[in-house]
Amino acid sequence: MKLAAFLSDPVPAGLPAMRPFVKMHGLRNHFVFIDQRTRANTVSPSEVTRICDVHEGVGAEQVVTVEPPSPAAQAAGAYAAMRFFNIDGREAGACGNATRCLAYLLFEESGRENIVLETRGGLLSCSNAGGGNVSVILGPISMDWRLIPMAKVCDTAHLPLASGPLRDGLALHIGNPHAVFFVDDFDAVDIPAFAPAVQNDPLFPEGVNVGVAQKVDSATLRLAVWERPGMLTEACGTGACVAAYAARLRGLVTADTVTVHLPGGPLRIRLLDGHRAEMTGPVAFCCLGYV
Repeated sequence: MKLAAFLSDPVPAGLPAMRPFVKMHGLRNHFVFIDQRTRANTVSPSEVTRICDVHEGVGAEQVVTVEPPSPAAQAAGAYAAMRFFNIDGREAGACGNATRCLAYLLFEESGRENIVLETRGGLLSCSNAGGGNVSVILGPISMDWRLIPMAKVCDTAHLPLASGPLRDGLALHIGNPHAVFFVDDFDAVDIPAFAPAVQNDPLFPEGVNVGVAQKVDSATLRLAVWERPGMLTEACGTGACVAAYAARLRGLVTADTVTVHLPGGPLRIRLLDGHRAEMTGPVAFCCLGYV
């Protein structure tokens, strides 16, 4: 069975209020995909929360809807649009691992090896890297305090806040907001104890994803990300991109291609001109059904 075809199949009799879904993960960062291209009914915030709850729903870190591209995006070559919803039902602007997973589904659906997807943060180019791996170009990465957004003018290269060992961080935007902190001993940092204070600091009126990173060598980082609205994830694609970008800005890495080791496994980040980054990593199927 083609997974993408299942998403658009008619709902069986007896399940009129249900929607087909496919669940996938990228390095254990897991998502529920719902195809809205031919269905007018939207997914409410309460439904997102229920679907993401492992006790009441499928269990996921985001619900992602697949939608028709806008006329302008379609004219620019977009195959589909996607929207990302966090576990609290609020919409996010970007998710690199979810984008790679959806691109894999749409490669299968279309027979293409390259797909352009429309997101709230712009058009993303995805390519089939083979062996179950997908690449996506994200960005541009910005350190403009207004775009992140921040509550006031701020030196985003040296944040004026600290929480325990999380000090002298950087704030970046890549479709969603990130604060990245470099530490000397990654294993000694109790991220759930210190990251929430940064995430909920008034400096970030919309909250922020908090990355904790350590340099391994000039082409390698370790990273874990405390994501909005408040959870430690196995992997974060946008977080890996901004961590590599920030590490090169600080002179911690010098290579154009950086391997970022997350709890769920490694991602390869290639830093490109124009403040963009190409992320490559594996995707995998979890399950399918109706929600």
